Amino acid sequence: MNPNVGLEGSSISRPPFFDENNYSFWKTRMTIFLQSLDYQLWHIIVNGLRMPTRTIEGVVSLKPENEFNDDDFRMRQLNSKAKHVLFCAVGPNEFNRISSYDTAKEMWDLLEVTYEGTKRNRK
Repeated sequence: MNPNVGLEGSSISRPPFFDENNYSFWKTRMTIFLQSLDYQLWHIIVNGLRMPTRTIEGVVSLKPENEFNDDDFRMRQLNSKAKHVLFCAVGPNEFNRISSYDTAKEMWDLLEVTYEGTKRNRK
C-alpha cells in the first residue's frame, strides 16, 4: 500500500485550516498565506487597524464614515479581508471564540494567547 495515498498538498487559494492542534505549525503557515495574498493584510494583523481621525480646532476625533477617503476605506477593506481569511481558517469552536472581535489583530492576538499564552508566560 502506498503511504502517500490520501495525502494532499496545501492549497494556494485556501487558508491553512486550524483544527485546534499544532498551533505553531498553523501560525507559521497562516502568516505566509496572509503575506502572499497581500502583505498589507499581515500588516493589519500585526499593527491593528488605524482608525481614521480628523482634527477640528485642535480636537482630534474619529472621522465619520461619510468623510472617509480612499485610504480609510482601503484600510477597512483590508481588515475585513483579514477577518474573512481567519474565519475561513478555523472551525466552529474557534469561530465562536473570535467572531465578536472588530479587528483581525484582536482575533489573531486571542488565538495566540489561547494557544501560546502571554509573552510573559512563554519565557
